[in-house]
Amino acid sequence: MTRTGIILPTFRAHPDDALQAARVALAAGVDGVFCYDHIWPMGQPERPALAPFPILAALAAAPDIPATAGGGPFFGTLVARVGLVPNEVLVGQFSALEHLAPGRVVAALGTGDHLSKEENLAYGVPFGSVARRRSDLVAVASTLRDQGLTVWVAGGPGGRTTEAREAGVSVNLWGADPGLVAGIVQAQEVPEVTWAGPAPESDRQLREIVAGVADAGASWVVFGWGTDPSVLVAAAHDATAGAHT
Repeated sequence: MTRTGIILPTFRAHPDDALQAARVALAAGVDGVFCYDHIWPMGQPERPALAPFPILAALAAAPDIPATAGGGPFFGTLVARVGLVPNEVLVGQFSALEHLAPGRVVAALGTGDHLSKEENLAYGVPFGSVARRRSDLVAVASTLRDQGLTVWVAGGPGGRTTEAREAGVSVNLWGADPGLVAGIVQAQEVPEVTWAGPAPESDRQLREIVAGVADAGASWVVFGWGTDPSVLVAAAHDATAGAHT
């Protein structure tokens, strides 16, 4: 069955909404919860943004969110950007989270692009060249893979998988067409292909997306907050049932 995930509402000044959203999603049967890694919401510097690791750590350590028989729940970034902190610090943050939730951390990584450059510059954080960011991405991904973590590399809508292949990790495609997912799955160049995207406009659209990307072979479907987690779980179940009929 294709696993399901929800991206938590962390563009807030306080963590209450994110923590409550996680509990609602997990109670509905969602497999994992994820957090963005931004200094502010994309293009909105006037708004706050919570850092991902404290939120995920609070959930991983919460006594009312125990590990499940199916191996979850999972806690992950979507995505943690290389370059916001030194590589060693980023690895250390994931290692600390893994200590709280062994085998249940998804280290999804990205390089950032021109849309996130201003976040770095506003806080005096250098924004390295494309080559440097890609090199750092492979280095961090490889280190975390060697530590036994599940690692995804953000491929974007174009499905670029070069860094994922080099590091020997999975790829995550944001808003990608099912045909692109299927092509990468069939090429078998990466361990897994996962899919993520914003909250759909309707439950019908959600079901169509889940059916399409699940049939294409995506091992995860992750949506932004605003998605009804119960509908997401049902859609994934139906997609799996349809694949076996």
